[in-house]
Amino acid sequence: MEKINIQEKLSLFTEYWSPRIIGEVNDSYVKLAKFKGDFIWHIHENEDEMFYVLKGALTLKFREKDVLLQEGECIVIPRGIEHMPAAEEEVQVMLIEAKTTLNTGNVVNERTVANLEKI
Repeated sequence: MEKINIQEKLSLFTEYWSPRIIGEVNDSYVKLAKFKGDFIWHIHENEDEMFYVLKGALTLKFREKDVLLQEGECIVIPRGIEHMPAAEEEVQVMLIEAKTTLNTGNVVNERTVANLEKI
C-alpha cells in the first residue's frame, strides 16, 4: 500500500483520450485521463462508468441532454447508455471502470486503447 500523488501521475503523460491505470479496486480499475475536444458516441453494454472531474470542465453528451461537470463533480453512467464525452479545453478526469471496459465501448477505431498503461 503506497499513497498515490494524482498530480504527479497526471504529469507523466500528455496524450488525450488515452487513460492510464493508477490502481485497482476489486474488479475495477482506477484510471486517470486527459480529454480535449469531442470523443465518439459509444455504448458500454456490460459496464457502468464513473467520471470524476479533477481539473477543468467536461460535458457528457447524451442523446436526450448534455450534462456539464465542473471540478469536484462526478457522474455514473449506467451500462447501455449511449454517450459522448467532450471538453472545449483540457480536462483531467479520474475514471472508475470495470477491468473489461474498453474506452471506445462498442466502437473499435483509431481511438481505441486496448492495452492500458499502468503508471
